[in-house]
Amino acid sequence: MPLFMDVHSLGEGVTMDDVAKAHQADLATQGPHDVSYQRYWVDEEKGQIFCLVEAPSADAAATVHREAHGLVADHIFQVQEGV
Repeated sequence: MPLFMDVHSLGEGVTMDDVAKAHQADLATQGPHDVSYQRYWVDEEKGQIFCLVEAPSADAAATVHREAHGLVADHIFQVQEGV
C-alpha cells in the first residue's frame, strides 16, 4: 500500500489537543476508504501539521480528512520509508 505524508498549514491557534481530536476522527472514518492514518506531528508555533498515512491514493487520504473534520491538506506527497 502506498505511503503518503500530508502537510497542513493552518497558522496560529493549532494545538496538540485539537490535532489529537482530529486524528481520532480520521481513525473513525478511514475504514471504508481502505486508508490507515499512522502518525502525526505538530508544529504549534508555525501552525503546521504533518500526517503519515497508508492509502490506495492521495485522493483517498484527502477524502478521509474531508469527511472526518474538513481539514484537508495543503500538500500530499507520496513517500518511501528509509532505514
